[in-house]
Amino acid sequence: QVQLVGSGGGLVQAGGSLRLSCAASGRTFGIYSMGWFRQAPGKEREAVAAIRWSGGMTYYHDSVKGRVCISRDDVKNTVYLQMNSLKSEDTAVYFCAARGTAWVSRDAYDYGYWGQGTQVTVSS
Repeated sequence: QVQLVGSGGGLVQAGGSLRLSCAASGRTFGIYSMGWFRQAPGKEREAVAAIRWSGGMTYYHDSVKGRVCISRDDVKNTVYLQMNSLKSEDTAVYFCAARGTAWVSRDAYDYGYWGQGTQVTVSS
């Protein structure tokens, strides 16, 4: 089993920045790609960004391109989501997820492991 613990959410003003972290533990050798998803009230969960654990492949939602960067630390088994120039529409609960396939996916159904979610609120 893989356990994921997300953190770093909070309240920030529009234009500000946040860095989310997702620490993986357990059978981490089975993780080949990870992603960050978000879900706002009344909306479907959507992929924000995803990364192949070995590097060389990333995905970004069109709405965050140029403002968000996903990265990973192999030693700490942690994935980060650096979010800059935050907008009110970025307000949501953010979840990290992991899957045992190297192909980066934006489909939540492709991920078998999920963190508990961290709230990001952007005030305008």
